[in-house]
Amino acid sequence: MGDTRVAVITDSTSYLPPGWATEWGIDVVPVQVIVAGRPYDETDDDQALQVAEALRDWKPVTTSRPAPARFLEAYLRAAEEGAEGIVVATLSSAMSATFESALLAAKEASVPVRVIDTRSIAMGEGFAVIAGARAARAGASLDEVAQIVTQRAAAARVYFYVDTLEYLRRGGRIGSTRAAVGQALQVKPLLEVRDGRVERLEQVRTAGRAMARLTDLAVEAAAGHPSVDVAVQHLGTPERAEALAAGLRSAIPSARVVVGTVGGVVGAHVGPGMVSVVVTPADEAS
Repeated sequence: MGDTRVAVITDSTSYLPPGWATEWGIDVVPVQVIVAGRPYDETDDDQALQVAEALRDWKPVTTSRPAPARFLEAYLRAAEEGAEGIVVATLSSAMSATFESALLAAKEASVPVRVIDTRSIAMGEGFAVIAGARAARAGASLDEVAQIVTQRAAAARVYFYVDTLEYLRRGGRIGSTRAAVGQALQVKPLLEVRDGRVERLEQVRTAGRAMARLTDLAVEAAAGHPSVDVAVQHLGTPERAEALAAGLRSAIPSARVVVGTVGGVVGAHVGPGMVSVVVTPADEAS
């Protein structure tokens, strides 16, 4: 953390690309994914692969928020390293009780803690965390860092393509009849994060059309901004993600595009083949 007075902490569903958390001094508290009764921290190297294989094999996969003690450990580490205040960014409280765990732990912290419900997930959360860490390193106050994280998270647009409706049905997000009809018609749903929840946006008939539509949505989200940060993230479909990223670099020349994976927490709900696109106005100071 160096001489930074404000520490920034997030949970693992921000899905920061490899090395980013270390580069910016961000502590990552893992959410857990439970595969056939065996718990994995989402920060474990092989958890996404374990989840993808389990889902394909119809093994039970569930998720669990971090215990407050995991957040408290992170708060104590930050204080020991010299932090005078801490900003914590979590995935949407409408998706997980992780926010609640972070709040409970904050009551026991030895320094002031601001816990922010980003109302987002994946790099919608991640880009906000990076903006906060950058501001903290530049000397911003606790409240200033918290405000930047909140604003950047609110500005993000997060879209998902799901290869099949089956995993949404298993998670109770759509009914069995609707899923069966969708499967019969080979419907490919597009989803978005709206007011902290994953909502149906529209549906298309082919994966190719879905990728084209994600490009259109990203272009629309980028309109009016001098530059944007874009993340393409996937579970078990790197070729599709790389092709989409290449198309976005061409369609949005001002975009800084990063490609990465999501972990088991998202994977448990949407299944292998998922591709997401996150678009957020870029931090011009970076």
